[in-house]
Amino acid sequence: MMTQAHRTAAPADLLLAWYDRHHRDLPWRVSPPMAARGVTPDPYRIWLSEVMLQQTTVQAVKSYFALFTSRWPTVTDLARADNEDVMKSWAGLGYYARARNLKKCAEVVAFEHDGIFPDTEDGLKALPGIGDYTAAAIAAIAFNRKSAVLDGNVERVISRLHAITTPLPTAKPEMRALVAAMTPPDRPGDFAQAMMDLGATICTPRRPACALCPLNATCRVLGREDPELFPRKAAKKEKPVRLGAAFIAEDETGAVFLRKRIESGLLGGMTEVPGSAWTARIDGETGTEAAPFQAEWQACGTVTHVFTHFELRLSIYRSKVPRNAGAGGGWWQAKDTLDGEALPTVMKKAIKQAIPDAFSGGRQ
Repeated sequence: MMTQAHRTAAPADLLLAWYDRHHRDLPWRVSPPMAARGVTPDPYRIWLSEVMLQQTTVQAVKSYFALFTSRWPTVTDLARADNEDVMKSWAGLGYYARARNLKKCAEVVAFEHDGIFPDTEDGLKALPGIGDYTAAAIAAIAFNRKSAVLDGNVERVISRLHAITTPLPTAKPEMRALVAAMTPPDRPGDFAQAMMDLGATICTPRRPACALCPLNATCRVLGREDPELFPRKAAKKEKPVRLGAAFIAEDETGAVFLRKRIESGLLGGMTEVPGSAWTARIDGETGTEAAPFQAEWQACGTVTHVFTHFELRLSIYRSKVPRNAGAGGGWWQAKDTLDGEALPTVMKKAIKQAIPDAFSGGRQ
């Protein structure tokens, strides 16, 4: 039964008390018991996790975070890493501009800031690849600054607590102001993580466990409207569909012909199979006229990949060719080592469509 003390306690206090008992144990997090033992957050690990978590789930990030922190334990280690090694280790996380900015940011921190991250939002936002949300999260979690942290989980919680009917993204300033007013000065980092955990485990998009929520007494949606209707979102524009072709060439040994994309633009600096010149704005050729060299190309169907702003449909072709057919502009990669290359997911899909047993022994 809810006590009078529970009814009158500040929402932040109730939330922090819940977090102390029910926090998630995450590899980059200093939990309340760890903090009680004197463990302090490592800004490098907080920054790395926040960059990885953009547009990606916690479960998907864990293995990548373990890989990066084992290979490059400090920001200086990452700054000195080979660019290609970083891109290879990032392959599969998507949004590859993040990986390029990750390397640039590490270099700035290591070589211009003596390996020490700025401890303010403004200082953090001056670094490559760090925007408003990431700066606020690092400032709060790593340095205990009173920053208003607003990710997707927090947007959901705050929209339901206050029954915000303004759709996203228009509602963001209002939400940020409410989070700022709610954030306590003494434990802002724990508060930010508590809001994230509440959204991830209790105040979920579907079938939220409202009876277990520590803030249910002050929730303006509960008992009045369907929580699943919040946050309101503007109607999504239909994504355009772009067309293109990809060509999977194998030599006498079964090695696959690969090449590197230019550093700038979509999938910049990543490894690819040859293909037609599609972009987010224009279609590429879909037939064998776009092939990188003459061969008996056989159609192998199509693959579809959804990017943030468009859907791509690639016609896939496969051919067995002599190794000298692919001379210049690329290299031959043994099939059993493909998983070690910086191949984005769309390229892995293309290769698997033509060679079903590719990547059978590695991380997808």
